Amino acid sequence: MAAVKEQQEFVKKLQSEREKLQVLTKEFQKFVSTRQQFDAQLNENELVLSEFNRLKSSAEVFKLVGPVLVKQELSEAVGTVKKRIPSSRGNWSAATRTSPPRRKNKRSPGKI
Repeated sequence: MAAVKEQQEFVKKLQSEREKLQVLTKEFQKFVSTRQQFDAQLNENELVLSEFNRLKSSAEVFKLVGPVLVKQELSEAVGTVKKRIPSSRGNWSAATRTSPPRRKNKRSPGKI
């Protein structure tokens, strides 16, 4: 009878730990997704800036506003992208520094 009760308690603890793991997994996935998004934005802005630097000053540049392409001055486009890069770097750095919450394990490893 005592063995059955111990087994039930063990199952309850195991289920509790599984739920905690699921929560941590979701938090980690959200963290990774956010970091990847900021990384993609930074890479895209740096790529656009490098393409702008290859253009002649007389080149025509257009930006997409809804379904319409609108002509934009090259200097204005370059300025906009240059402003975005530090912001993207800051977001990326913040996402890198802010790791998912860590939980301290009160038990020794391997014990439930």
